[in-house]
Amino acid sequence: MQSNHIEDVDKKNQDIAYFISFCIEQYKNEHHITGADAMRQLVEHNVLDYLSEHYEVLHTQSRQWLMEEIEEFIKLRKEENA
Repeated sequence: MQSNHIEDVDKKNQDIAYFISFCIEQYKNEHHITGADAMRQLVEHNVLDYLSEHYEVLHTQSRQWLMEEIEEFIKLRKEENA
């Protein structure tokens, strides 16, 4: 029984990692920047944590919706830090 739970957790963590990788790649392409620049921007504004924490809802959305959501999240973070 314990083994199945661990496998389920591992599977979910792998799914989240793939989702975050997808978002990074899409953000990079959307902004015509390098992967390193995309990572820097997303880490700077805690976007990766947001994507991970809200995976259940976010991974069901379209690419365009996700890009808009990330942009809005970054905008709000910048306003909070201004």
